Amino acid sequence: MRNQQTEVRFPPHLRRFIELPEVCQATGETVREIVNNLDNQFPGFADYLLHENGAVRQHVNIFLDEKMISDRQELSDSVEEINQIFIMQALSGG
Repeated sequence: MRNQQTEVRFPPHLRRFIELPEVCQATGETVREIVNNLDNQFPGFADYLLHENGAVRQHVNIFLDEKMISDRQELSDSVEEINQIFIMQALSGG
């Protein structure tokens, strides 16, 4: 596992639903490992982000630097060269 930590940011509208800091550090080599690490730090976090089958919920977007993850099912995207992860709740309305 990667020893270096990655900065993870959460927008205010997501923090209304889950008690999270604005910024924290997490370790892992893949998005899945980062989510698991965050769930250990903030119990219940993964339940909000993921379906029971482990895929990212429709209302959640995860960006690695400025690019959205490509694997929403297995969360296998590498975070090896990533400086920042941004997890946000998708907004909709009219």
